[in-house]
Amino acid sequence: MDIQNKTVLVLGGWGLVGNAVVRKLVPEKPKKIIVTSLRKDEAFEEVERLKKEFPNLSEGYFVPWWGNIFVRNEFKDLDRLALLDDPSKRKILMKDTMEELTDEILHSSSIYQLLKEHNPEIIVDCINSATGIAYQDVYTTYHRIKKTIERNSPIEDLTAETEKLLCTLYIPQLIRHVQILFNSMNESGTKIYVKIGTSGTGGMGLNIPYTHSEEKPSRVLLSKSSVAGAHTLLLFLMGRTPDGPITKEIKPTAAIAWKRIEFGDIKRRGKPIEIIDVSVDEAVPLKDKFLIGIEKKFKPSGKTLKSVFIDTGENGTFSRGEFEAITAQGQMEYVTPEEIAVDAIYEIKGGNTGHDIINALDNATLEPTYRAGYMQHSAVEKLDELEKIHNVNSVAFELLGPPRLSKLLHEINVLKLVCGSMKEILKETPANLSKKSFELIKNNRDLSNEIISIGIPILLPDGKSLLRGNDIKIPPFRGDNALDVSSSTIDFWAHDGWVDLRESNMKTWQKRLQAIIDEAELITSIDTSSMHVRTRKYWNNFETIDIGKVVSWIFIREEKGERMKA
Repeated sequence: MDIQNKTVLVLGGWGLVGNAVVRKLVPEKPKKIIVTSLRKDEAFEEVERLKKEFPNLSEGYFVPWWGNIFVRNEFKDLDRLALLDDPSKRKILMKDTMEELTDEILHSSSIYQLLKEHNPEIIVDCINSATGIAYQDVYTTYHRIKKTIERNSPIEDLTAETEKLLCTLYIPQLIRHVQILFNSMNESGTKIYVKIGTSGTGGMGLNIPYTHSEEKPSRVLLSKSSVAGAHTLLLFLMGRTPDGPITKEIKPTAAIAWKRIEFGDIKRRGKPIEIIDVSVDEAVPLKDKFLIGIEKKFKPSGKTLKSVFIDTGENGTFSRGEFEAITAQGQMEYVTPEEIAVDAIYEIKGGNTGHDIINALDNATLEPTYRAGYMQHSAVEKLDELEKIHNVNSVAFELLGPPRLSKLLHEINVLKLVCGSMKEILKETPANLSKKSFELIKNNRDLSNEIISIGIPILLPDGKSLLRGNDIKIPPFRGDNALDVSSSTIDFWAHDGWVDLRESNMKTWQKRLQAIIDEAELITSIDTSSMHVRTRKYWNNFETIDIGKVVSWIFIREEKGERMKA
């Protein structure tokens, strides 16, 4: 797409790649660029630097934004450890991650608020999401829980540590982030999303020595690779979702360098490393127990570690020796942020760099085949033949899911048994359909028992009585056995997984069937092109009802669930 006059959001714009992306975007003449970072000072620092580099651009062309995009807006400026240590905030964080996505959770999120404010048509996401999630380190959290159990600590301590573990789990955080991002982009009108991802090991294998702990390689580093892979597959699905933004990912498989080369303080977590003054006489004897942490600290020298360094942005500050080793041929080697930025912008403009991993997956995955499509008809014919031989209707077993699928299949099957064809269903009043469906359920115990035995309850026409079995799929059990009943909860549960015999649902079915007929009858008899699939012939001229075809139409039209890529 054309970048000119578009609002562009660069997530992680202060970082190494984000900085290069912003600078390469300016010649494309976007309307404005939102530059984000985790910290306020970083966002403002980057915007001020950009203003000096591009003095001819209007005031407000570069817009700073800061905060953590993985939490709700009110928490975005808080340290994550402080969040986890605050019981009330921790519970909110846990709920935001683990509960079903609601409008309240969506609208409270920082990424939603950011997109709502600026409505960017283009997003380039340069945040190292896999690092941010995986380096929360679930293994350290496990060890804290283990020690809490071993010490027979108070239940309050075990509860707190368990809640921290739930807040640290990688996949739930990643899933929630992608859910919120997708919905936020849809609401804000984002047209294209480009992710600068990671392989987690610089593209090397399990033999990589450049880890972040004593292991080779560390489980935390492999967690980063695992999260990065999971993230890619979620983006792969996002790119296959109709009406969503075009989704691309560029995944460098090398070290990324560099931002600056200087002499100065060497910093760890933003603070200069103190030089400790320890003499040989203070050597620690190796006997009995070795203490990793010591109570009596060695005295500081008053000096800080100063040296020549190469700053690779969020990837770290390296010495000459470290940089020379890691970028040597046969090691990680490296790629420059400018090369990544050029690829990202070329992909946005519709070019093919060959480096979009989503496109690569599209081409490498095994798609539906001609043979399977040809044989689908034979399989359905055989199923139909066996139904007639055994005098049964093969409707739904609730082994596939979701429960809504079983509910819809059984509802249209009930209507089929009552009326026979779509047009006959449309001739009845909704009240009559409700009454006749109830009579069928009441008198055909085999049918009703089959439905409730697979976990699908039947809501009777009065809307106040439920025929159910021992187990039900909707509402699902989530810790509370007793749930409040109201008209809204009944409607919600009936929608998701109850066969609904109420008159209002019969009206809904009539509208659906009329829409199916209208859609097919709009296709003229002289239009015999390959454009149309669901023709009169597909629907057997509306004389019989294939329940699976009807429900697939509902999933495509009502649920917006059509497959958009082969």
